[in-house]
Amino acid sequence: MKMLRILCVMILCLALPLSVNARDTVQTLSIAEVMENPEYAARLQGVKFFFGDQAHPTPSKNFGEFRTNKKTNAFNKTDKYACQWTMLSALLQLQQRALELGGNAVINIKSNYKNVPVSSETEFTCGAGNVVAGVALIGEIVITK
Repeated sequence: MKMLRILCVMILCLALPLSVNARDTVQTLSIAEVMENPEYAARLQGVKFFFGDQAHPTPSKNFGEFRTNKKTNAFNKTDKYACQWTMLSALLQLQQRALELGGNAVINIKSNYKNVPVSSETEFTCGAGNVVAGVALIGEIVITK
């Protein structure tokens, strides 16, 4: 019995370093795939989103720049699915803030994963690990004509 305990402890000690080896894969994914997903699009109503230097109507009022940093449980999910879900969550947070302020658009949206701003009209940056995926965005909330 004592030998069995020793064996179990040894196996646990050997397996522990494998589970603590954290992964943080930074990747770029398609904004269009998130925005065109019917399930996600149904939730993104009432506010228009303009990414990077994408042309947008002239704002009549600017409420300033706002940031979001969302994480989701990525355990047992593909990186792509976890990142897209987290992007939706970040956009929903920007949308909620815009609606609270009376805005109808978020312009100049940039990825800001680990405080590294990346401006793109077509892609967003996501960090995916063994258990968590994260998306951070910066955008200006405005009223457009």
